[in-house]
Amino acid sequence: MKKTIIALVSILLLCSCSFPKDEMNAKFGKQHFVSAVAFIELHNTRNGAYPDSLSELQFLGDWDLIWLNAVRYEKTVNGYNLYIENGWIGEPELTFPEAFKTGLGIQQSNVVWL
Repeated sequence: MKKTIIALVSILLLCSCSFPKDEMNAKFGKQHFVSAVAFIELHNTRNGAYPDSLSELQFLGDWDLIWLNAVRYEKTVNGYNLYIENGWIGEPELTFPEAFKTGLGIQQSNVVWL
């Protein structure tokens, strides 16, 4: 697995030469955030409650370790706070439509909702 991750990172580094770093950071950050939301909400659907921590999430694949280390999760009384802390290189500035969080338990985030 370690060799696979190193190979993927190497390929992405070579490919990223033609993309602005801010754009790549936002693309990876968006994917990390969306993946986290999907697993957190799936846990809530299956268990009737949001996880106390991300370590409670089940059925994760090897690639999910990437986004697990890119977000900060805090369970709250009525839902959860989710912060994106790493995209490609550092903390990205993300914007999502307000409709994205409709029906979700997200209460606070560093994502800008439009």
